[in-house]
Amino acid sequence: MLRTDFSEPDFQEAKGRFVRLERLDWSRHLDGLFDCLAGDDNADIWRWLGNLGPYSKTETDKESFKQSFKAGVVSEMHPWQTAVILDATSSAVLGMASFMRIRPSAGSAEVGFIAFSHALQRTPHATEAMYLMMAYVFQTLGYRRYEWKCNNRNEPSELAATRLGFTYEGNFRQVHIAKGENRDTAWFSIIDSEWPSIKAGFKTWLSPENFDADAQQIKRLQECR
Repeated sequence: MLRTDFSEPDFQEAKGRFVRLERLDWSRHLDGLFDCLAGDDNADIWRWLGNLGPYSKTETDKESFKQSFKAGVVSEMHPWQTAVILDATSSAVLGMASFMRIRPSAGSAEVGFIAFSHALQRTPHATEAMYLMMAYVFQTLGYRRYEWKCNNRNEPSELAATRLGFTYEGNFRQVHIAKGENRDTAWFSIIDSEWPSIKAGFKTWLSPENFDADAQQIKRLQECR
């Protein structure tokens, strides 16, 4: 018999060498999130994030960001749990990502609504944040499946999923209308039997020995698995 007694997640915090993740608390995180994600220079961050954003740096848009995000979370069949990503040294807010489509009956969850500031993109901090969220799903919760979905035209997201160890499963056609455009959704996943080797690869890649004096990687993540 397959296990079916998985717990509901209650994500609170995770710590790494580069970043710290905290459960979203608007009273503590709103200003930092808005500062790093709003404004004309950050409009591209919102290109593929559903029907939210972009936002100008006004108090009105700050409240709109908070309320529209909260409305999106509660409208889902499976409410989200959002992790705010902070620099481990400075505690500066760098972005956020959410556990979505949480299904304890199947031991499955999705990572989504990944909003990385420009300061976070393409850094070890970003990779470690994704690793910490995976580790929570597979090690703390003991789940069987971890999903990644994105607009099929969002090539950077598809490349990121593959780099992180997700396997492409297929394309779901005409799933949504987002920002007035059709969305076909590409599905990716990692399953529990794959986690040990993926975890080992992250550990090797994130180790201090894998970065030179200029903080540049020596081996790519794919080479560490």
